[in-house]
Amino acid sequence: MTKTVSPSSPTTTAFYAQAGLSFGLALTAVTGGIVYLPVSGWVRAFLAVGMLYLVTSAFTLAKVIRDRQEDTSVTKRIDQARLDKLLAEHDPFKETV
Repeated sequence: MTKTVSPSSPTTTAFYAQAGLSFGLALTAVTGGIVYLPVSGWVRAFLAVGMLYLVTSAFTLAKVIRDRQEDTSVTKRIDQARLDKLLAEHDPFKETV
């Protein structure tokens, strides 16, 4: 009989906080760089829109990767449950009529 182990997330609170702080610092640094860049307002606006596009694209990519990984793990668990059920129901010594 196999023991079913539920998957646990390896992400700790400290790692989550570090990732959030790192993202906030990077976003603040780039925003500050755009604000203090010695160029016209149109160039600043273009860079700001580009930065916002990059940030939203990064979030979308991270979500897509996470969703694909979750779908894969669910499929594997369903397949494993089916196999466990078949093995539990199978009796190699049962006589057929």
